[in-house]
Amino acid sequence: MCTDCGCGSSSSSIYRPEVPAAPKLQASVFTAVSAVAQQSAESVGNTVHQHLEIALLQRNDDIAADNREGFKRTGTLALNLVSSPGAGKTTLLEKTLHAIARGVPVAVIEGDQATDQDAQRIAATGVKVVQVNTGTGCHLDADMIRRAALQLQPLQQHLLLIENVGNLVCPALFDLGEKMKIVLLSVTEGDDKPLKYPHMFQAAGLLLITKCDLLPYVEFDVDACIARARQINPRLEVLQLSSRTGQGMDVWQQWLLDRLSAVAKTG
Repeated sequence: MCTDCGCGSSSSSIYRPEVPAAPKLQASVFTAVSAVAQQSAESVGNTVHQHLEIALLQRNDDIAADNREGFKRTGTLALNLVSSPGAGKTTLLEKTLHAIARGVPVAVIEGDQATDQDAQRIAATGVKVVQVNTGTGCHLDADMIRRAALQLQPLQQHLLLIENVGNLVCPALFDLGEKMKIVLLSVTEGDDKPLKYPHMFQAAGLLLITKCDLLPYVEFDVDACIARARQINPRLEVLQLSSRTGQGMDVWQQWLLDRLSAVAKTG
């Protein structure tokens, strides 16, 4: 799965059998021909790999468009939560679901390479959840969401929260058919992350700065982080919160409810 986006690709290689010793001139010719052959094969291999990546991304985009149309038709607000591992996505979901799930139809898709631990945590809140394990894959794709959404049927005017695999690189490239990507950045990670991972912050519509209760204990400049994020994406909304203490959680929950209401009105 990792090769879909190229992050697991390796350079091409050519098997060259051992040859008997030859006169110096012949050896030079053999070396030159071998070098040209290797470069040619590498060029062909790279071209094929690029075409494969383009085809896979196009197929993903086609399925994502179908997903988006389906969500629109059923009045479902799909949000894609992305972050590096340990930023607090699952804990945020747990606290959010306990607060709003009684009054709002909610479903969750959990993405991880292995285990169903996060799905069990979400199921304990009483919310419908499907676990998607990607194996060696570093991100969810549109077809995974399509199949997971089918298991969650019926989805009708639902809030669908998708927790992507912990990764600030590849999930930025893969459209799932969601309304918006929401990127989480914990204060324990460093305020320079927006500049280091610009594609993710460019793709997101909302930045959640998490674990703000730890600000007194870490070197994290909130204003600098926001400035760097908006240097990448001037339209990026920003909320600051702590799932542990509840700081900012009411604002985050209201943000969700307002957007779900907007989808219901347009639907």
